Amino acid sequence: MIRRLTAARSVLLIVDMQESLMPAIEQGQARIDAAYRLAQAAKVLDVPVMATEHVADKIGHTVEPLRASLTEVCNKTHFDGTKEPSFERLMPVGRSQVVVVGAEAHVCVMQTALGVMQSGREVWVAADACGSRHEQDRALGLARLERSGAQVVSSEMVMFEWLTHAGHPKFREVLAVIKSKDQPGS
Repeated sequence: MIRRLTAARSVLLIVDMQESLMPAIEQGQARIDAAYRLAQAAKVLDVPVMATEHVADKIGHTVEPLRASLTEVCNKTHFDGTKEPSFERLMPVGRSQVVVVGAEAHVCVMQTALGVMQSGREVWVAADACGSRHEQDRALGLARLERSGAQVVSSEMVMFEWLTHAGHPKFREVLAVIKSKDQPGS
């Protein structure tokens, strides 16, 4: 079965991109930048942006500039965010497609994405916006997700799929977000 993303059915889920964790993540700033561009496109296209925060009192909150984009936050102690009682209450109704980004790809991202799939939702994992402390762990986590049925894609693939065509009324705004990766400091 061929599955395609639509902005109207999507939610962006940012897993544990937190203040004390991200400096330890390999290519952490690049992962944050990719997630930020995706969150900006989501905002333009009215896609809700949800985050999980793992033991936030110890690891900190979602990093800026991502924090400003959030619609909902699920505080958690489980590695799989879907195990938290508040997770399902925070998920937007009618949104059956979940685009997942975050850290660490082989732990909380993988376990949460597997939980989302077990709930009957479709999962797309934006690989360029997922990180781990070690590249091998990241690669193994993404490979397991793909074998389990998640679509492993790039953030740019997601944005263009949300748009569907160049005549989309928000095309120029999203294109500006996509091109922002070529600017220093983005």
